[in-house]
Amino acid sequence: MTIIASISRFARKYIFSPEAVVLCVLALLVYNSLYHVQPLWKYLQRAKIKMQLKWSGKYDQIGIEAEREVTSEKNKASWELRKGNVATYAIQGRRPHMEDRFNVVNDLEHTETSIYGIFDGHGGEFAADFTEKTLFKSLMVRLLKSALEGEAENLTRVLTEEVLHVDSQLLSVEKATMEISGTTALVALLKNNVLTVANVGDSRGVICNKDGKAIPLSFDHKPQQLKERKRIKRAGGFISFNGVWRVAGVLATSRALGDYPLKEKQFVIAEPDILTFDLDDLQPQFMILATDGLWDCFSNEEAVDYIRERLDEPHFGAKSLVLQAYYRGSLDNITVMVVNFAAKNTPVKRPQVRRSSR
Repeated sequence: MTIIASISRFARKYIFSPEAVVLCVLALLVYNSLYHVQPLWKYLQRAKIKMQLKWSGKYDQIGIEAEREVTSEKNKASWELRKGNVATYAIQGRRPHMEDRFNVVNDLEHTETSIYGIFDGHGGEFAADFTEKTLFKSLMVRLLKSALEGEAENLTRVLTEEVLHVDSQLLSVEKATMEISGTTALVALLKNNVLTVANVGDSRGVICNKDGKAIPLSFDHKPQQLKERKRIKRAGGFISFNGVWRVAGVLATSRALGDYPLKEKQFVIAEPDILTFDLDDLQPQFMILATDGLWDCFSNEEAVDYIRERLDEPHFGAKSLVLQAYYRGSLDNITVMVVNFAAKNTPVKRPQVRRSSR
Protein backbone atom coordinates (compact mmCIF):
# COMPACT_ATOMS: atom_id res chain seq x y z
CA MET A 1 0.00 0.00 0.00
CA THR A 2 2.92 2.31 0.73
CA ILE A 3 4.23 1.98 -2.85
CA ILE A 4 0.78 2.57 -4.31
CA ALA A 5 0.29 5.63 -2.09
CA SER A 6 3.69 7.01 -3.10
CA ILE A 7 2.92 6.57 -6.79
CA SER A 8 -0.45 8.23 -6.31
CA ARG A 9 1.10 11.24 -4.55
CA PHE A 10 3.76 11.54 -7.26
CA ALA A 11 1.13 11.46 -10.03
CA ARG A 12 -1.05 14.09 -8.34
CA LYS A 13 1.93 16.38 -7.71
CA TYR A 14 3.84 16.11 -10.98
CA ILE A 15 1.63 14.55 -13.67
CA PHE A 16 -1.90 15.77 -12.97
CA SER A 17 -1.01 19.13 -11.47
CA PRO A 18 -2.62 22.19 -13.11
CA GLU A 19 0.78 23.43 -14.25
CA ALA A 20 1.59 20.14 -15.96
CA VAL A 21 -1.79 19.98 -17.68
CA VAL A 22 -1.50 23.57 -18.98
CA LEU A 23 2.05 22.92 -20.21
CA CYS A 24 0.93 19.76 -21.98
CA VAL A 25 -1.97 21.53 -23.72
CA LEU A 26 0.29 24.39 -24.88
CA ALA A 27 2.86 21.93 -26.19
CA LEU A 28 0.19 20.07 -28.16
CA LEU A 29 -1.16 23.30 -29.66
CA VAL A 30 2.30 24.36 -30.82
CA TYR A 31 3.09 20.88 -32.06
CA ASN A 32 -0.06 20.54 -34.12
CA SER A 33 -0.55 23.97 -35.62
CA LEU A 34 2.32 26.42 -35.72
CA TYR A 35 5.06 25.08 -37.96
CA HIS A 36 3.89 22.49 -40.43
CA VAL A 37 3.93 19.76 -37.79
CA GLN A 38 2.24 16.53 -38.69
CA PRO A 39 1.50 14.04 -35.91
CA LEU A 40 2.75 10.48 -36.24
CA TRP A 41 -0.75 9.07 -36.70
CA LYS A 42 -1.21 11.23 -39.80
CA TYR A 43 1.98 9.84 -41.32
CA LEU A 44 0.67 6.34 -40.65
CA GLN A 45 -2.69 7.28 -42.16
CA ARG A 46 -1.05 8.58 -45.33
CA ALA A 47 1.13 5.47 -45.61
CA LYS A 48 -1.95 3.28 -45.24
CA ILE A 49 -3.81 5.18 -47.99
CA LYS A 50 -0.82 4.95 -50.31
CA MET A 51 -0.42 1.20 -49.73
CA GLN A 52 -4.12 0.55 -50.33
CA LEU A 53 -3.98 2.46 -53.63
CA LYS A 54 -0.92 0.54 -54.78
CA TRP A 55 -2.48 -2.83 -54.06
CA SER A 56 -5.81 -1.85 -55.63
CA GLY A 57 -4.16 -0.57 -58.82
CA LYS A 58 -6.01 2.78 -58.62
CA TYR A 59 -3.00 5.09 -58.63
CA ASP A 60 -3.91 6.61 -61.99
CA GLN A 61 -7.70 6.26 -61.87
CA ILE A 62 -8.57 8.70 -59.15
CA GLY A 63 -9.03 12.14 -60.74
CA ILE A 64 -12.82 12.24 -60.45
CA GLU A 65 -12.90 10.66 -56.99
CA ALA A 66 -10.23 13.01 -55.62
CA GLU A 67 -11.97 16.07 -57.03
CA ARG A 68 -15.26 15.00 -55.48
CA GLU A 69 -13.60 14.59 -52.10
CA VAL A 70 -11.86 17.96 -52.33
CA THR A 71 -14.93 19.88 -53.49
CA SER A 72 -17.32 18.16 -51.09
CA GLU A 73 -15.64 19.79 -48.08
CA LYS A 74 -17.21 23.15 -47.27
CA ASN A 75 -15.09 26.30 -46.89
CA LYS A 76 -12.07 24.73 -48.62
CA ALA A 77 -10.01 27.05 -50.81
CA SER A 78 -9.38 26.00 -54.40
CA TRP A 79 -7.47 28.29 -56.76
CA GLU A 80 -6.74 27.86 -60.44
CA LEU A 81 -5.06 29.90 -63.16
CA ARG A 82 -4.52 29.53 -66.91
CA LYS A 83 -2.41 32.32 -68.37
CA GLY A 84 -0.72 31.80 -71.72
CA ASN A 85 1.62 28.84 -71.40
CA VAL A 86 1.30 28.73 -67.59
CA ALA A 87 -1.28 26.81 -65.57
CA THR A 88 -1.61 26.57 -61.80
CA TYR A 89 -3.91 24.61 -59.54
CA ALA A 90 -3.96 24.84 -55.75
CA ILE A 91 -6.07 23.27 -53.01
CA GLN A 92 -6.30 23.68 -49.28
CA GLY A 93 -6.50 19.91 -48.94
CA ARG A 94 -6.54 18.44 -45.47
CA ARG A 95 -5.09 21.53 -43.77
CA PRO A 96 -7.37 23.73 -41.64
CA HIS A 97 -6.20 26.85 -43.52
CA MET A 98 -4.91 27.71 -46.99
CA GLU A 99 -1.41 29.14 -46.58
CA ASP A 100 0.00 28.63 -50.12
CA ARG A 101 0.32 31.54 -52.53
CA PHE A 102 1.52 31.90 -56.14
CA ASN A 103 1.93 34.50 -58.86
CA VAL A 104 2.87 34.73 -62.55
CA VAL A 105 3.94 37.62 -64.77
CA ASN A 106 4.34 36.65 -68.43
CA ASP A 107 6.67 38.82 -70.53
CA LEU A 108 6.89 41.90 -68.31
CA GLU A 109 6.60 44.98 -70.52
CA HIS A 110 9.91 46.41 -71.80
CA THR A 111 11.97 43.74 -69.98
CA GLU A 112 11.38 40.52 -71.98
CA THR A 113 11.30 38.78 -68.61
CA SER A 114 8.76 36.36 -67.14
CA ILE A 115 8.43 35.82 -63.39
CA TYR A 116 7.05 32.68 -61.72
CA GLY A 117 6.64 32.25 -57.97
CA ILE A 118 5.40 29.71 -55.42
CA PHE A 119 5.15 30.48 -51.68
CA ASP A 120 4.29 27.99 -48.93
CA GLY A 121 3.32 29.65 -45.65
CA HIS A 122 3.46 28.16 -42.17
CA GLY A 123 2.16 29.42 -38.85
CA GLY A 124 -0.49 31.43 -40.72
CA GLU A 125 -1.00 32.92 -44.17
CA PHE A 126 0.32 36.43 -43.47
CA ALA A 127 3.97 35.83 -44.42
CA ALA A 128 3.17 34.05 -47.69
CA ASP A 129 0.62 36.68 -48.68
CA PHE A 130 2.97 39.56 -47.83
CA THR A 131 5.94 37.98 -49.60
CA GLU A 132 4.05 37.11 -52.79
CA LYS A 133 2.69 40.63 -53.20
CA THR A 134 5.78 42.55 -52.07
CA LEU A 135 8.43 40.46 -53.81
CA PHE A 136 6.66 40.43 -57.18
CA LYS A 137 6.12 44.19 -56.98
CA SER A 138 9.76 44.90 -56.08
CA LEU A 139 11.09 42.59 -58.80
CA MET A 140 8.88 44.17 -61.46
CA VAL A 141 9.84 47.71 -60.43
CA ARG A 142 13.54 46.92 -60.41
CA LEU A 143 13.54 45.06 -63.73
CA LEU A 144 11.45 47.74 -65.41
CA LYS A 145 13.67 50.54 -64.07
CA SER A 146 16.81 48.80 -65.34
CA ALA A 147 15.27 48.21 -68.75
CA LEU A 148 14.15 51.83 -69.14
CA GLU A 149 17.60 53.09 -68.07
CA GLY A 150 19.32 50.67 -70.43
CA GLU A 151 21.19 48.87 -67.66
CA ALA A 152 21.95 45.14 -67.77
CA GLU A 153 20.96 43.58 -64.44
CA ASN A 154 22.62 40.51 -62.95
CA LEU A 155 19.52 38.43 -62.18
CA THR A 156 21.30 36.39 -59.51
CA ARG A 157 22.13 39.59 -57.64
CA VAL A 158 18.64 40.99 -58.22
CA LEU A 159 16.94 37.93 -56.75
CA THR A 160 19.27 37.73 -53.75
CA GLU A 161 18.95 41.40 -52.87
CA GLU A 162 15.18 41.56 -53.32
CA VAL A 163 14.48 38.37 -51.35
CA LEU A 164 16.58 39.61 -48.42
CA HIS A 165 15.02 43.09 -48.63
CA VAL A 166 11.48 41.66 -48.52
CA ASP A 167 12.47 39.44 -45.59
CA SER A 168 13.73 42.53 -43.73
CA GLN A 169 10.44 44.32 -44.41
CA LEU A 170 8.44 41.29 -43.30
CA LEU A 171 10.40 40.95 -40.05
CA SER A 172 9.81 44.63 -39.24
CA VAL A 173 6.07 44.13 -39.59
CA GLU A 174 6.14 40.89 -37.60
CA LYS A 175 8.05 42.45 -34.71
CA ALA A 176 5.56 45.32 -34.55
CA THR A 177 2.51 43.05 -34.65
CA MET A 178 3.88 39.96 -32.83
CA GLU A 179 3.21 37.92 -35.98
CA ILE A 180 5.11 34.60 -36.08
CA SER A 181 4.34 33.20 -39.52
CA GLY A 182 6.89 32.37 -42.19
CA THR A 183 7.03 31.21 -45.78
CA THR A 184 9.17 29.43 -48.30
CA ALA A 185 9.88 31.14 -51.63
CA LEU A 186 10.63 29.59 -55.00
CA VAL A 187 10.99 32.22 -57.72
CA ALA A 188 12.11 31.78 -61.33
CA LEU A 189 13.04 34.52 -63.80
CA LEU A 190 13.12 33.68 -67.51
CA LYS A 191 14.95 36.10 -69.80
CA ASN A 192 16.60 35.50 -73.17
CA ASN A 193 16.09 31.78 -72.71
CA VAL A 194 18.09 31.78 -69.48
CA LEU A 195 16.23 30.55 -66.41
CA THR A 196 17.39 31.87 -63.01
CA VAL A 197 15.83 30.11 -60.01
CA ALA A 198 16.00 31.32 -56.40
CA ASN A 199 14.97 28.97 -53.61
CA VAL A 200 14.37 29.59 -49.91
CA GLY A 201 12.94 26.56 -48.08
CA ASP A 202 11.44 23.30 -49.27
CA SER A 203 9.18 24.19 -52.16
CA ARG A 204 10.78 22.66 -55.24
CA GLY A 205 11.21 23.12 -58.97
CA VAL A 206 12.00 20.55 -61.66
CA ILE A 207 12.29 20.78 -65.44
CA CYS A 208 11.67 18.14 -68.10
CA ASN A 209 14.41 18.30 -70.72
CA LYS A 210 14.18 17.32 -74.39
CA ASP A 211 14.82 13.66 -73.51
CA GLY A 212 12.05 13.54 -70.91
CA LYS A 213 14.50 13.49 -67.99
CA ALA A 214 13.86 15.33 -64.72
CA ILE A 215 16.39 18.08 -64.01
CA PRO A 216 16.12 19.61 -60.50
CA LEU A 217 15.87 23.39 -60.43
CA SER A 218 16.27 23.65 -56.66
CA PHE A 219 17.28 21.65 -53.61
CA ASP A 220 15.29 21.58 -50.39
CA HIS A 221 16.66 23.38 -47.34
CA LYS A 222 16.33 20.78 -44.58
CA PRO A 223 17.75 21.07 -41.03
CA GLN A 224 19.50 17.68 -41.21
CA GLN A 225 21.65 18.66 -44.20
CA LEU A 226 25.29 18.96 -43.13
CA LYS A 227 25.67 22.57 -44.30
CA GLU A 228 22.44 23.67 -42.62
CA ARG A 229 23.07 21.69 -39.44
CA LYS A 230 26.52 23.28 -39.00
CA ARG A 231 25.12 26.76 -39.62
CA ILE A 232 22.34 26.28 -37.06
CA LYS A 233 24.82 24.95 -34.49
CA ARG A 234 27.17 27.91 -35.03
CA ALA A 235 24.21 30.24 -34.38
CA GLY A 236 23.62 28.50 -31.04
CA GLY A 237 20.57 26.54 -32.18
CA PHE A 238 19.78 22.86 -32.41
CA ILE A 239 17.71 20.44 -34.46
CA SER A 240 15.61 17.57 -33.14
CA PHE A 241 13.46 14.84 -34.62
CA ASN A 242 9.68 15.25 -34.30
CA GLY A 243 8.27 13.21 -37.17
CA VAL A 244 10.96 14.87 -39.32
CA TRP A 245 14.07 16.87 -38.42
CA ARG A 246 13.14 20.37 -37.22
CA VAL A 247 14.92 23.59 -36.28
CA ALA A 248 14.54 24.07 -32.51
CA GLY A 249 12.15 21.14 -32.63
CA VAL A 250 9.44 23.05 -34.52
CA LEU A 251 10.27 24.13 -38.10
CA ALA A 252 10.85 21.51 -40.81
CA THR A 253 12.71 23.86 -43.15
CA SER A 254 15.96 25.62 -42.27
CA ARG A 255 15.41 28.64 -44.52
CA ALA A 256 12.36 30.84 -44.83
CA LEU A 257 11.16 34.42 -44.96
CA GLY A 258 9.60 35.71 -41.76
CA ASP A 259 9.60 33.36 -38.76
CA TYR A 260 10.44 36.26 -36.46
CA PRO A 261 11.11 34.20 -33.29
CA LEU A 262 13.60 31.88 -35.03
CA LYS A 263 15.11 34.59 -37.23
CA GLU A 264 16.23 36.67 -34.24
CA LYS A 265 19.31 34.50 -33.62
CA GLN A 266 19.67 33.34 -37.23
CA PHE A 267 18.54 29.78 -36.51
CA VAL A 268 16.54 30.27 -39.72
CA ILE A 269 17.80 32.49 -42.56
CA ALA A 270 16.30 33.84 -45.78
CA GLU A 271 19.39 33.75 -47.99
CA PRO A 272 18.37 32.07 -51.27
CA ASP A 273 20.29 29.45 -53.20
CA ILE A 274 20.29 30.42 -56.88
CA LEU A 275 20.83 28.22 -59.91
CA THR A 276 20.97 29.25 -63.58
CA PHE A 277 19.98 27.14 -66.60
CA ASP A 278 20.50 27.67 -70.32
CA LEU A 279 17.26 26.56 -71.99
CA ASP A 280 18.94 26.47 -75.38
CA ASP A 281 20.98 23.56 -74.07
CA LEU A 282 18.19 21.83 -72.15
CA GLN A 283 15.50 22.40 -74.78
CA PRO A 284 12.89 21.76 -72.07
CA GLN A 285 9.36 20.52 -72.59
CA PHE A 286 7.95 21.99 -69.39
CA MET A 287 8.75 23.17 -65.86
CA ILE A 288 7.05 22.29 -62.56
CA LEU A 289 7.10 24.54 -59.50
CA ALA A 290 5.28 23.17 -56.45
CA THR A 291 4.96 23.38 -52.69
CA ASP A 292 5.99 20.44 -50.54
CA GLY A 293 2.42 19.17 -50.36
CA LEU A 294 3.19 17.63 -53.76
CA TRP A 295 6.73 16.46 -53.01
CA ASP A 296 5.56 14.60 -49.90
CA CYS A 297 3.94 12.14 -52.32
CA PHE A 298 5.89 12.47 -55.59
CA SER A 299 9.55 12.27 -56.53
CA ASN A 300 10.91 14.61 -59.22
CA GLU A 301 10.88 11.79 -61.76
CA GLU A 302 7.34 10.69 -60.90
CA ALA A 303 5.99 14.23 -61.24
CA VAL A 304 7.70 14.75 -64.61
CA ASP A 305 6.43 11.43 -65.96
CA TYR A 306 2.92 12.21 -64.73
CA ILE A 307 2.81 15.64 -66.41
CA ARG A 308 4.33 14.37 -69.67
CA GLU A 309 1.27 12.20 -70.21
CA ARG A 310 -1.16 15.06 -69.47
CA LEU A 311 0.23 18.16 -71.18
CA ASP A 312 -2.79 18.27 -73.49
CA GLU A 313 -5.15 18.85 -70.54
CA PRO A 314 -6.56 22.36 -69.92
CA HIS A 315 -4.20 22.89 -66.96
CA PHE A 316 -1.25 21.10 -68.61
CA GLY A 317 -1.70 18.33 -66.05
CA ALA A 318 -1.31 20.61 -62.99
CA LYS A 319 -4.83 19.94 -61.74
CA SER A 320 -4.54 16.19 -62.22
CA LEU A 321 -1.20 16.14 -60.38
CA VAL A 322 -2.61 18.08 -57.42
CA LEU A 323 -5.61 15.77 -57.12
CA GLN A 324 -3.39 12.72 -57.40
CA ALA A 325 -1.18 13.96 -54.56
CA TYR A 326 -4.29 14.60 -52.46
CA TYR A 327 -5.63 11.13 -53.12
CA ARG A 328 -2.28 9.55 -52.28
CA GLY A 329 -2.67 11.05 -48.82
CA SER A 330 -0.92 14.45 -48.83
CA LEU A 331 -1.79 16.25 -45.61
CA ASP A 332 -0.62 19.71 -46.67
CA ASN A 333 -1.83 22.51 -48.92
CA ILE A 334 -0.90 21.55 -52.49
CA THR A 335 0.03 24.04 -55.22
CA VAL A 336 1.41 23.03 -58.62
CA MET A 337 2.47 25.40 -61.41
CA VAL A 338 3.30 24.03 -64.86
CA VAL A 339 5.03 26.16 -67.51
CA ASN A 340 4.54 24.47 -70.88
CA PHE A 341 7.40 25.71 -73.08
CA ALA A 342 5.98 23.93 -76.12
CA ALA A 343 2.82 26.04 -75.82
CA LYS A 344 4.66 29.35 -75.46
CA ASN A 345 3.44 30.66 -78.79
CA THR A 346 -0.01 29.14 -78.55
CA PRO A 347 -2.57 31.92 -78.04
CA VAL A 348 -5.17 31.62 -75.31
CA LYS A 349 -8.30 33.58 -76.14
CA ARG A 350 -9.39 34.14 -72.60
CA PRO A 351 -7.07 33.43 -69.66
CA GLN A 352 -9.10 32.22 -66.74
CA VAL A 353 -8.40 32.93 -63.09
CA ARG A 354 -10.60 31.54 -60.38
CA ARG A 355 -10.06 31.74 -56.68
CA SER A 356 -12.87 30.28 -54.68
CA SER A 357 -13.54 29.41 -51.08
CA ARG A 358 -16.30 26.91 -50.89
